[in-house]
Amino acid sequence: MENQSQFYKSLLDNLYDGVYFVDTERKITYWNKGAETITGYTAEQVMDKFCRDNILNHCTENGEELCLHNCPLTKSIQSGTHVEAEVFLHHADGHRVPVLVRTSPIIEDGKVIGAVEIFSNSSRLISARRQAQRMESMALQDALTGLSNRRAGETRLAAMLLEFQQIKQPFALLYADIDHFKQVNDRFGHDIGDRVLYMIAQTLKHNLRQNDLVCRWGGEEFVAMIRDVSEESMQQVALKLLALTERARLDLKDQEVSVTISIGATLSRAEDTLDEITRRADALMYESKNNGRNRATFG
Repeated sequence: MENQSQFYKSLLDNLYDGVYFVDTERKITYWNKGAETITGYTAEQVMDKFCRDNILNHCTENGEELCLHNCPLTKSIQSGTHVEAEVFLHHADGHRVPVLVRTSPIIEDGKVIGAVEIFSNSSRLISARRQAQRMESMALQDALTGLSNRRAGETRLAAMLLEFQQIKQPFALLYADIDHFKQVNDRFGHDIGDRVLYMIAQTLKHNLRQNDLVCRWGGEEFVAMIRDVSEESMQQVALKLLALTERARLDLKDQEVSVTISIGATLSRAEDTLDEITRRADALMYESKNNGRNRATFG
């Protein structure tokens, strides 16, 4: 029996994960080498001490202290169930370590006599999640202008159409296209053309409200979604964007580069689908092109 116990202790000691046992009073009765490595505390420093003394000082990412108020070990002891949580423990050197904690009750003869906590450093997990979030963000962002891309715009537009159908929250769709943009690229080169695209994107973005969205639809085309507007306020927004775009300029060494845009603007309608409202706004934008550019057409 002693050899078997020694085998299990050796097995636990060689786990990469941290493992420790507590009794029902949360006094630490076992502390493995994985726990020493992850926390910086040796078994001699923590054995027979109470984890409720805040040795590891577990807290959430919002700073809530768990050892004193919401301890996973306590939950396992009291409920007899498994508990899992992502927490930040206090390392012996003072810094915080993100760990994934799993606790389970220790049951003997049908009675809970303590609990075990297994924890592992989750830095790589958090890093992977952040990388995934960055990749997702990049997939929804236009790299050149920093605006949302068409994919993100279509997702937002679909949501706004659904909202309009359910609660009649009106919105406007503005379809804008830079006038004579090919001439800019031909005359100044694509690097300057890219800077002009960025200039127009930022002009549109910074002159809409926080809860509105402008995205790069493709090429030199931009689409803006304006919440909670009337016909009159939609026209005011479109005319403001026309005027501010016309007065934006890119200062080069020996000259200035400025452009205008043509806009098609329409309010949401009960029968609209994503394709229908974008086709209507696009057609209205081409009316502006055909009627001399640097103007807005409403419908």
